Amino acid sequence: MSAPARVALVTGAGRNIGRAIALALAGDGLAVVVNARANRDEAESVVQEIVAAGGDALACLADVTDRAAVDAMMEAVRARYGRLDILVNNAALRQESAFGDTDYAAWRAALAVCLDGAFHCTQAALPLLRQSGQASVINIGGMTAHTAASHRVHVVTAKAGLVGMTRALATELSPQGITVNCVAPGLIATQREASVGAPKHHSVHQTLVGRRGLPQEVAEAVRWLAGPGTRYVTGQVLHLNGGAYFGG
Repeated sequence: MSAPARVALVTGAGRNIGRAIALALAGDGLAVVVNARANRDEAESVVQEIVAAGGDALACLADVTDRAAVDAMMEAVRARYGRLDILVNNAALRQESAFGDTDYAAWRAALAVCLDGAFHCTQAALPLLRQSGQASVINIGGMTAHTAASHRVHVVTAKAGLVGMTRALATELSPQGITVNCVAPGLIATQREASVGAPKHHSVHQTLVGRRGLPQEVAEAVRWLAGPGTRYVTGQVLHLNGGAYFGG
């Protein structure tokens, strides 16, 4: 197999939005590293779907809160492809609990996966991203980081921190040819919703388009930001919520 023109790594890509992003980027001809924390079957299923469509993909199990595991994943990327052009920091926890019932372990877990994970993955990927000449880091935030929501203080805080990280990294990494942006989905229908019910804030916010979004629609925004036509876009938050929140 010839070397791919571009390579993407998507964290938390075994299901839902991460899976849709991996498939969309593969559809554009990128080789895709499919990360999952521990579920190899889910990661391999995404890889098999990409390969069956004629693409190139690699499954990598790594807990993004574990720097040694992240470093090992980046070494696997280097060994397989020798490059990395797109990093999508999608891994996150989305549990709900009243603030008074949220213990410190749950607070730390949300921050660790969303913020520490983005820190570890971006820093570990930096040597490869610098070599690309057309690299992009795309963080997956959330609407509630801007609207707030009850029973999600830990998640809202983590996602809001990701916005600050996006802007700071865009400022620092732009001289190195690396763009950094954040996609903030809201009111997206996922497998999690089907199994445990819609998040509480879904009953508070309403879309203008009369429906919830699809993971594939979030993936299309990531695909756009990862493309060659958006090199002038950096440090931005792209809101995808059907008009439930206008941004600003």
